[in-house]
Amino acid sequence: MSSDPAPTDTSPSWSDRWLNRIERTGNALPDPVTLFFIFIAIVMVASWITHTADVSVVHPGTDETITADNLFSDENIRRLFTDMAETFADFPPLGLVLVVMLGIGVADKTGLISAALKSFVASVPDALLTAALVFAGIMSSLAVDAGYVVVIPLGAVLFYGVGRHPLAGLGAAFAGVSAGFSANLLLTSLDPLLASFTEPAAQLIAEDYSVPVTANWYLMIALTPVFVVLGAYITDTIVEPYLGEYEPPEDFDEEDAESSELTDEERRGLRWAGGVTLASILGVVLLAVPEGAPLAEFEALIESIVALMVFLFFLPGLTYGIVVGEIEDDSDVADMMADSMADMGAYIVLAFAAAHFIAMFEWSNLGSIIAISGADALQSIGFTGLPLLFSFIFVSALINLFVGSASAKWAIMAPVFVPMLMLAGDPGYSPETVQAAYRIGDSFTNILTPLLPYFPLVIIFAQRYDEDAGIGSIIALMLPYSVGFGVVSTIVFLVWVLLGLPLGPGAELYYMG
Repeated sequence: MSSDPAPTDTSPSWSDRWLNRIERTGNALPDPVTLFFIFIAIVMVASWITHTADVSVVHPGTDETITADNLFSDENIRRLFTDMAETFADFPPLGLVLVVMLGIGVADKTGLISAALKSFVASVPDALLTAALVFAGIMSSLAVDAGYVVVIPLGAVLFYGVGRHPLAGLGAAFAGVSAGFSANLLLTSLDPLLASFTEPAAQLIAEDYSVPVTANWYLMIALTPVFVVLGAYITDTIVEPYLGEYEPPEDFDEEDAESSELTDEERRGLRWAGGVTLASILGVVLLAVPEGAPLAEFEALIESIVALMVFLFFLPGLTYGIVVGEIEDDSDVADMMADSMADMGAYIVLAFAAAHFIAMFEWSNLGSIIAISGADALQSIGFTGLPLLFSFIFVSALINLFVGSASAKWAIMAPVFVPMLMLAGDPGYSPETVQAAYRIGDSFTNILTPLLPYFPLVIIFAQRYDEDAGIGSIIALMLPYSVGFGVVSTIVFLVWVLLGLPLGPGAELYYMG
């Protein structure tokens, strides 16, 4: 008998071949900046075609007729040139990213973030690192969109620091921040925002109907551990094996990653920075909790999150830098801030192109036409019960690929679907149930669409570790998360409805008429 070892099958699995094909197709596209300008050209041509064909829809909430607007018209061409600076400056992520980076830049350049990451990695068991990262991403929605700026690059750095593929860490964090956007253990600014559109839609049928801010809280709490476990499983069993062993580029700076032990000076700096962090948090509490305090109103606190983050990063970073000797005078602080802005140069260029594409897509009214037409098509199918809820989730997810704003889509869709599902069946579904279904569909495709305002920023983060990373790379990386989160969250929601479980304090599951 032969003693030769049995042959080993090294052929890639079907999932690897599938993701490789998606990545090759996506990366065959031009540079993201060029691609956004191509998208602008496509939208302009589409706007001319639909305008010429007199394509229009009726807004279900206002009965206003929305027609396709020709971007080649004199008015829109003039608007493009006269509003160019304003369009760029008003790009939602731009100000948030740059302002937060002023604080993060000091914390980063002094070495505080690097030292804190070393300490964090040493304290978290390797088996829990992925789950902790997904959980941090989910909870980051408390700080509005700051998770895109902080948690996603943090995931890549953490994975690199423990010898794992940094893009797997980036993917896990992106999944938590974006695909898990609606889940949370606490209420976020999204809850009152959506309820403000759901309530008037419900009142089209029931004049005195009230939708509580807590309408979906129990369901969102339940989805949080589900997403954490699922995100960790997908990362460890699908994404990381697909990426393989990481080989950093030749010019990659590994200085921080190679030093895994904290020095005595770093430990002393962390202790001082930790004390200042606690004092800063106490300051925020004093600004927000006492009656009559400047940020006592929930809305004011939420709107101040970005500014508070600047100080929560800047003050500990400043303290750490002074303690370890990285900051000797005020010019060092100014230089660190300037360096952090220089690091964002590539993102600023990409943001310019993305801002104009998204703005011109809005000017053309094509986003509203797609959203309303899709809603009307689903309504005309005549489904009732769970098939209708399932169809609604699917259409919400599909529309989310074209219209990124959760509130903008819900403002259009709520007046159609809330009354329809209230009357579909005996009993019908409550407005709170319809809103919950929308939140499920609105989340899991966030990570697949270049129309997500933060998608360009994620590409820039990925290119720090893989200079060839592009739109195709990110879509291939995130597709397993999107499919997994979408399937599982839909099943959880439908089972939740079948079992008649409460969605939140003060919320109804069915509308009794």
